[in-house]
Amino acid sequence: MLQQFDERNRDLIVNIGGDLVHRDDAGVSPFDSLVQGGDGVWEGLRLYDGRIFRLREHLDRLVDSAKALAIEDVPSRDHIVAEIRKTLEANEMRDGVHVRLTLSRGTKITSGMDPRLNQAGPTLIVLAEWKAPVYDTSGLRLQTSSVRRSPPDCLDPKVHHNNLLPSILAKIEANAAGADSALLLDRQGFIAECNGTHVFLVKDGVVQTSHADACPEGITRQTVLDLCVTHDIPHRAARLSTTDAYRADEMFCTGTMGELAAVTALDGRTIGTGSVGPMTERLTALFRAEVAAGGERVLT
Repeated sequence: MLQQFDERNRDLIVNIGGDLVHRDDAGVSPFDSLVQGGDGVWEGLRLYDGRIFRLREHLDRLVDSAKALAIEDVPSRDHIVAEIRKTLEANEMRDGVHVRLTLSRGTKITSGMDPRLNQAGPTLIVLAEWKAPVYDTSGLRLQTSSVRRSPPDCLDPKVHHNNLLPSILAKIEANAAGADSALLLDRQGFIAECNGTHVFLVKDGVVQTSHADACPEGITRQTVLDLCVTHDIPHRAARLSTTDAYRADEMFCTGTMGELAAVTALDGRTIGTGSVGPMTERLTALFRAEVAAGGERVLT
């Protein structure tokens, strides 16, 4: 599941603090909080035919995360949308695009962790790339990681922050095991999420997912739960163990970058029949219909 370089991205125009520059000329100050301590928040968005799916929900999460980190002078949602639009127009993009928004605390007057040193900022970065959904929808292989997701009393996952080392360490383990992605547990040994996606199980027709205690409040995750409500699909949030996953009829991952993707193997065990299950297929179709019918228009 290694992403490949898309030639269309060779001459990307990126947006750093409102300035549009070629990707090779883009730069962030060595005094920026992102460089100094990973001090910032981020969101991933997907553009479909000039519309961004669940844009307001993503922006709300960005702003809420910035509030939790006490980042001051957060740009308005309208300003952020305008910068996204400017970036997309500069790249002549309309469809099949993933946008990564990053908001750092800004630039410090000298090196240090003290936020009082940040006297310029925050810094808004808009990176738009030509990128189709990245996951193999024929079936992913997962490996449970030794890395644990932090509980709210350590580093609350409700803050969508740039401290992603746990996910990177987990992915290193998955790569070494020949798996597509890593499954992370919480401190009590229950399933939290994958290194970059949320996880769902299906057992006896019931769609199940973890509580959002040791994982972020996923936008795609919530969309799937909303679809279950709308279409009378039995569902629940629960404390799920790897044993629940091993004996599940189906398993799938969700995320903005990859949408919905079936999981057919975990820790060397075949999940269900080892192929994409009927509930996964149904929810994938419902999700795509939801995408086609919705989204906030950012390009005319």
